[in-house]
Amino acid sequence: MSTSAVAAPPLANVLYETRGAIAYVTVNRPKVLNALNVATWQDLSTAFENAKSDPTVRGVILTGAGDKAFIAGADIGGLAQASAIEAERSSRFGQQVLDLIENLGKPVVAAINGFALGGGCETAMACTIRIAVEHAKFGQPEVKLGLLPGGGGTQRLPRLVGKGRALQLILTGGLISAQEAHRIGLVNEIVPASELIPRAEALLSEIAANAPLAVKFALDATNKGMETSQSEGLVLEASYFGLCAGTEDKKEGTSAFLEKRAPQFHGR
Repeated sequence: MSTSAVAAPPLANVLYETRGAIAYVTVNRPKVLNALNVATWQDLSTAFENAKSDPTVRGVILTGAGDKAFIAGADIGGLAQASAIEAERSSRFGQQVLDLIENLGKPVVAAINGFALGGGCETAMACTIRIAVEHAKFGQPEVKLGLLPGGGGTQRLPRLVGKGRALQLILTGGLISAQEAHRIGLVNEIVPASELIPRAEALLSEIAANAPLAVKFALDATNKGMETSQSEGLVLEASYFGLCAGTEDKKEGTSAFLEKRAPQFHGR
C-alpha cells in the first residue's frame, strides 16, 4: 500500500486522513477524553461519509487522540441541560451515525487506546473489529447518571456478549478491563500500545487482499442476518453468494486458485 497521506477538509473535533487504502479517523478532544458532543457526532458522520464515498478507501481505523481515552463517553455538561425531546433526538442521531459505521460496506477497526465508556463503548461496538491496549477500560455507566445507553448499547452489547453479561454491565454501570472484555467477546484482541495502529493496519491489509465485493457482501450478510431469524439469514446468505458468483472477481479468484497464483481483484 502507498504511504502517502491525503488530508480531507479539516473538521473541528475529528481528524481525517487517508494513507494508501486506509482512512484514519481520530476523535480529537483529548482534554475532555474525547467525549462526544453534537459537533463531534456530526464530524464523525462527515468523516465516515467521506470514507464510504471514496473508492480508494478499503478500510477505516477509528481511534482517539492521546493515550488515555478512545472515547470516554458523552459530554455530560451538554447532556445535563437536554430536555426529554432533545435527548431522544440526540440519541437517534448518534444511532444513525453508528449505523453508518456498522454498515459502511468496508471494514472498520476500532483501535481502542484507553477508556471506551458509554457512547465510546457503543461506538466501538459499531465497528467491525475491536482491538485494545492492555490498559483500556470498557463500560456502560449511564444508569449512574439516571439514564440508559442511548447509542445502541442495549442492542449491540447483548448481541456481542450475550444477554446476561450485557445486562450485568448495563444495570451495574460497572467498568471492566481489556482482559475481561476480551474474555467475554467484546474485544477481538489485546495488544501493547506501541502495536495498536500497526496491528489495525495489518488486519485491514489482510482483508484488503481479498475480493472487495465479497468483503462487502459478507459484511452485509452478517449484519443483516443478525437482525432476522437464522432461516431468513440463510436465504439472504444464499442470495449474496449468488451475487458474488456472478462477479469478475469470483472468476479471477477461482482461476488463480486453480492456477496456483495470487489473485488480482478489481472489485467487479
